[in-house]
Parts: sequence; C-alpha cells; structure tokens
Amino acid sequence: MFSRQAVLRAARSAAPQRAIQAQARTYAAAASNEKVKAPVSLFGLDGTYATALYTAAVKTSSLEPTAKGVTSLANLLAKDPKLVGILEAPTLSAADKSAIVSELTKSAGVSGETVKNLLAALAENNRLGLLPGVCAKFGELMSAARGEVEMVVTSAQPLDNKTLNRLESAVSKSSYVGEGKKLKVKNQVNPDIIGGLIVEVGERTIDLSVSAKLAKMNKLLTDTL
Repeated sequence: MFSRQAVLRAARSAAPQRAIQAQARTYAAAASNEKVKAPVSLFGLDGTYATALYTAAVKTSSLEPTAKGVTSLANLLAKDPKLVGILEAPTLSAADKSAIVSELTKSAGVSGETVKNLLAALAENNRLGLLPGVCAKFGELMSAARGEVEMVVTSAQPLDNKTLNRLESAVSKSSYVGEGKKLKVKNQVNPDIIGGLIVEVGERTIDLSVSAKLAKMNKLLTDTL
C-alpha cells in the first residue's frame, strides 16, 4: 500500500530527477522517430500517451512484455485506491515524483524500459494522475491488435466459468463477432437487474434481464389502462 509518508521516505533513495528526464526523452524519441499505425484511434490526453506507448513498444519489439507491465500497473492501481489519490496530488515535488516512479516500478514488478520510460514521461510532465486512464486505453489498443472483441455479461450474481464458457461458445458462432475475431469475456455484477442477463458485444446489446422484462410489462399495462 502507498502512503504520502512512504513516498517521501522512498524519495531519499530514489533515482535523481535527471534520470527521470533522460527516460522521458528516450520515451518521446522512441515514439516519434518512425511511423507506426495504431490499430484504433484514441482520444484524450491519456489516449495520446497510450498510443505513444504502443508505438514505442512496437518499434522496440516489446509489445507483449509492455502489455504485461501495463496490466500489472493497472492491477496495482485497482487494489489501492489511495494510490490514485497520491498520483493526482498537485503538490508533488520532483523528489516525490521520482520516488513514486521508483515505487510503482518495484511494486508492479515492471522490468521493461518502455513502461519505465512512460512513467518517467508522466512524472516529468506532471501527468501521473493520467496513469489509470493510460492503462485502460492501452488495453483497448492491445485488444484491437489481438483481434479481440469484448463481451460484457452483466448478471445479478457472479457467473461460474462453465456458464461463461457456454455463452462465449454460443456468441462466437453468431454474426455479432466478425470472422477471425476472438471474444474477451468479462462478467459484471449488478443486483438491480434482479435476474437474467445483459450481454454487450461491441456496440450491440442483448437485454434478457428480469428488470427489462418487468419494465416492458409495466409499459404494456400502463398503455392498456
């Protein structure tokens, strides 16, 4: 877990700010020397950083290791909400930012230079608060590059793997998934749907929830009366 005190203590042994600046310049150079077309266009500043990271990873032939490092960072941020607050703090000193980069690298087990350079670039530009969004949007780039189509299955209670595998098999054979595409299945829990399922594939939605059926029934009764 991260705390302001832990960050400040780590600052005493963290790499100098000059090292962060050097890494940031290396990251920027790797992302700009040669043209690489991203699989999808992203918007927003976090999308710009994610695209630059993807470009740098392709040029250095380190796409999969980079994706692994970004996933580790995303998991770390998801487990520690306080860390996100620290990253967004507007009063971080150069020493604080250097310490944060060092601790993030260590805690997430990041070894690839592309991810290290991304963290350095975010720190130098006072953009560490963008890291959660950068991780999410880099995930979108990787899904597109791998030919994945996300299927989000919303249920009132968590679904077991057997049920999710059956849904994946059925939807994979449908027109909802393009030829040569792979499904990436995610189960979301929302007790408000009462029962049944809501299946979202790309931009399409199949609402088989009990709450939707009740809403239709109520509308029918209201219109009749």
